[in-house]
Amino acid sequence: MTLTFDHIQAAADRLNGHIERTPQRHSRTLSEITGAEVFVKFENLQFTASFKERGALNKLLTLDEDERRRGVIAASAGNHAQALAYHGQRLGVPVTIVMPKATPTVKVEHTRRFGAEVVLHGETYDEAGDHAAAIRRQFDLVLVHPFDDIEVMAGQGTLAAEMLEDCPDLDVMMVQIGGGGLIAGCATAAKSMKPDLRVFGVEAAMYPSFTSRMRGLRAAAGGQTIAEGIAVKEVGELTYAIARPLVEDVVLVEEASLEHAVALFANIEKSVAEGAGAAGLAALLAHPNRFRGKKVGVILSGGNIDSRLLASVLTRELVREQRLVSLRIIGDDRPGLLATVSAVIGAAGGNIIEVAHTRLALDVPAKGAEFDIMIETRDAQHTQEIMDALRDHGYPPRAV
Repeated sequence: MTLTFDHIQAAADRLNGHIERTPQRHSRTLSEITGAEVFVKFENLQFTASFKERGALNKLLTLDEDERRRGVIAASAGNHAQALAYHGQRLGVPVTIVMPKATPTVKVEHTRRFGAEVVLHGETYDEAGDHAAAIRRQFDLVLVHPFDDIEVMAGQGTLAAEMLEDCPDLDVMMVQIGGGGLIAGCATAAKSMKPDLRVFGVEAAMYPSFTSRMRGLRAAAGGQTIAEGIAVKEVGELTYAIARPLVEDVVLVEEASLEHAVALFANIEKSVAEGAGAAGLAALLAHPNRFRGKKVGVILSGGNIDSRLLASVLTRELVREQRLVSLRIIGDDRPGLLATVSAVIGAAGGNIIEVAHTRLALDVPAKGAEFDIMIETRDAQHTQEIMDALRDHGYPPRAV
């Protein structure tokens, strides 16, 4: 059995009224930054803040009465778990989710809050998946795979259909790839509705599973990425077979581009994106010449990011833009020195965030003192103006 546009149209009919028909908006500022005409599909506005609701709900709605009574099971540590739990609760279908032991507590609690039974097992997703398969056999449950399932793919494909209904003249569609369910569904819908539309996959550089298979290489996947939603070591068998003939190419994105994209969504679109959710925009930022002048559909696929990680990403972005910089100053250890330096920074319009003072650094004279001063500025040019002012007053700084 393979995926067809008929499957996707049937899924759209089932999902109508049960999920959000999320908005797609042209972003003037992101277009100026990337050089492309950027149209953003805001899937973070689904109730569980992810596109995964589409596939999970479509699968649940295709179950017969006996399967609904027996219940479903899945292995997932993320958005698929919450989507399946939420819609299972709505439909009265018992849901069991197996998660690795190291799954963040907040994700476990969110899934339980939606009424699912959560089983913590194993150190990795694969171990959790094996345990889910064992429970499925023991209790005769229905497995709802996160991506390698025709009905799940059909549900995800409704996203691309909506994108083209809202903007029929898109030239390019950027689609995240983890296990491949989203791109299999979206590419099928997009190519059926507009055969000349170019579909590009996007993977985190640390997890190039689709790319490696496409090139006949063994994937060297692993590492700590903020795009954990697409950090999949092996693309699905069904998803790859369906998507590969329809995908023009796959773009790999590094962590800096993913962080920059998350920050841009927050600062420009005032919308929260998780790392995987921002991957399409990250691809445009990393390869501007490739998509310049094209009308590009980008999927903000999810907004479930840990608040501490989001805070870290936004702070790191300030550092990259040199709006938050730490300056090291060495001067005489005498009363009033810090007040003098502070006055210079304040007069130049800088805001002091933090000061660290040491007299024990061996590369500083015994009668000297070393200050690390973190300051907030308007931009890189303003930072340079403050550094010049300090230098003119006899306190040459060094960025650290």
